[in-house]
Amino acid sequence: MKENEKKKQKHQHPDQKPSKPTSDPAFKPSADVKGLRFGGQFIVKSFTIRRARPLELLRLLAFPQSNHHHHNQPNNNTKQPFPSTTAFLPTNFTILAHHAWHTLTLGLGTKKSKVLLFVFESENMKSTVDGIWPPEISLGEVNKKLIRGLSGCEMARFKFRKGCITFYIYAVRRVCSSGFSCADDLRTIIQSVAELKDFLDHTAMLAMPSQRSISYSAPVAMAH
Repeated sequence: MKENEKKKQKHQHPDQKPSKPTSDPAFKPSADVKGLRFGGQFIVKSFTIRRARPLELLRLLAFPQSNHHHHNQPNNNTKQPFPSTTAFLPTNFTILAHHAWHTLTLGLGTKKSKVLLFVFESENMKSTVDGIWPPEISLGEVNKKLIRGLSGCEMARFKFRKGCITFYIYAVRRVCSSGFSCADDLRTIIQSVAELKDFLDHTAMLAMPSQRSISYSAPVAMAH
């Protein structure tokens, strides 16, 4: 009996306290939430991502602006959708580096790019964080500076693989907040990403004049 009690006490040692649960099981403290995964290809960590402009976010999601913009509405009602969302896209250097790396390794190098979406609980929080975060950052610094660096915050993480692009979506709120005030935007973004077709070639993300959407590809000539 004494041995069993000792084992039980050892199992419940006071120094081994479980992490404090948040008010929502989907959210975890920023220090504990999962970050980006790189596999065994460490060179990818040196590739860079940049903060996307609002219209780039809509193209990224293949999201029709007509859902939020109506020509008959006054100008003061034409508010940009997802105002509390910050997106990071691969830079042109990263897109070209992916192709070069894949060629140099004779097809063994990864072709997968990473896209990050941070949906904050308010526009004020987004503005504050945007002022702290750099406009461009290497993928290897994301976990430390963007995710772990947000002290006093908790996040819910969602991950989607879409061909050569992996989407990481983070809902961000203050610790001990109840609910998520931008849940509708978060739900719409997740649904939009889930409905995207797989990206076969991420050079489509380059901002070309003829690019109508992030998944746009020029029509293929057909022989008659």
